Amino acid sequence: MFFIKKLWCRVFQLGFRLALPILPYRKPEILASCEELCTMLTHKTAHRVPAQSVLIVTDRGIVQNGLCTPLCDALSANGIGYTVYDGTQPNPTVDNVEDAYALWCEHHCDTLIAVGGGSAMDCAKAVGVRAAYPGRKIGQSAGILRVWRSLPTLIAIPTTAGTGSETTLAAVITDPARKHKYAIMSFPLIPHFAVLDPTLTKTLPPHLTATTGMDALTHAVEAYIGRSTTKETRALAVSAVKRIFANIERAYRDGSDLCAREEMLHAAYEAGAAFSKSYVGYVHALAHALGGRYGTPHGLANAVILPYVLEGYGASAHKKLHKLGIAAGICTGHDTPADGARSFIAAIRMLNERMGIPKTIDGIRRDDIPILSAQAANEANPLYPVPRLMDAAELTPFLNMITGEHHENL
Repeated sequence: MFFIKKLWCRVFQLGFRLALPILPYRKPEILASCEELCTMLTHKTAHRVPAQSVLIVTDRGIVQNGLCTPLCDALSANGIGYTVYDGTQPNPTVDNVEDAYALWCEHHCDTLIAVGGGSAMDCAKAVGVRAAYPGRKIGQSAGILRVWRSLPTLIAIPTTAGTGSETTLAAVITDPARKHKYAIMSFPLIPHFAVLDPTLTKTLPPHLTATTGMDALTHAVEAYIGRSTTKETRALAVSAVKRIFANIERAYRDGSDLCAREEMLHAAYEAGAAFSKSYVGYVHALAHALGGRYGTPHGLANAVILPYVLEGYGASAHKKLHKLGIAAGICTGHDTPADGARSFIAAIRMLNERMGIPKTIDGIRRDDIPILSAQAANEANPLYPVPRLMDAAELTPFLNMITGEHHENL
């Protein structure tokens, strides 16, 4: 990357870092169950009237597995009407948002509840943006700080422990026509409430437990090693890393281990709160490019890419990766930063291997790699305060590394 471009990126990032104390971040209020949520929704406060009509944004798998049933039963028991939109795709699309928004308008809804993983939450956030700006198409709100109006009451009920979307200011929406993902990043998108109920995650299949958990680890690691951290975000990231290394395999091997499930939910929440302020890095930028072009599941992409990019940062990330390794019990303070970083990266690789996460991603066409690299570079630069700045050419090797050998000649 040219010196002038690097200088511009760092000045841009410094501006955001200096503005952190005055930006309107907030944390969602944590609730423990759907019953507690519905009790809250029926009470009038100085800032909120009781809910009359709720739009539940989810997907068909969540509905078929009965994970919406506790919420629907609690809403009915409290006399709150509801409508369910269950068409959300794994990478929510513009059409998903418009279809859900049509239901919102048809049923005169006043409250949004997302049930599911990051896809449902992203879709619900985007519906909230449409409700706040009925005259705008959702693409017109894409970008940084394009949404300033308050959204309707927004509640997130995660059924996976990974995305941290229940505490973030971002929604990522796919435009299939353009084969591109774009992010909406504004403070009103932070949910007002988050229901962290481990019983809603116990039926999550092992492979999704693994990839969503590694998604949370990626959030924590990228937030910690970036150059726009605060004392708060560093503490949150360290706590999340500790919890994940202590509990992810327990949750993966025994879905009914509610203690591990609860720890993973809180780890995902902490990691989400950390990266909301400190941002992510090139792992996410590359994962978003793959998701936009091929529909690659976000958690899987992050899990596969993470060790490669951490190695690519080299010495610029060694000290912080060493500290994370110490926190996770992987290395000690007697190790050199380089050795500690290598041990931490090796531990990530071993986690992936033990949970059946592959080292490569099927379906990547080598002819697409220049486009994917450019998309990742455009997303990350100048916003993401990464340890070492890279351009599209420098990101290309990571995509080559994760491309399966049998795609060599495509």
